[in-house]
Amino acid sequence: MKKTFTIIIERGEDGYFIGTVPELRGCHTQGKSLDELIENIKEAIQLCLEVEGEPKETLELIGIQKIEV
Repeated sequence: MKKTFTIIIERGEDGYFIGTVPELRGCHTQGKSLDELIENIKEAIQLCLEVEGEPKETLELIGIQKIEV
């Protein structure tokens, strides 16, 4: 059965895309392109699920907001 995960994508200082899955502790990876990142994050999710098992909580992403302080 397929499961849907939320991925937060950022661009690092070196230009690489960095993907993090908040629902899975320690699940993150990077890629030179978005396509490479998506392939890498799928593999990272599979590995995290093998080690940690299914997450107990799901994340409902409401949005991302920038704020100036």
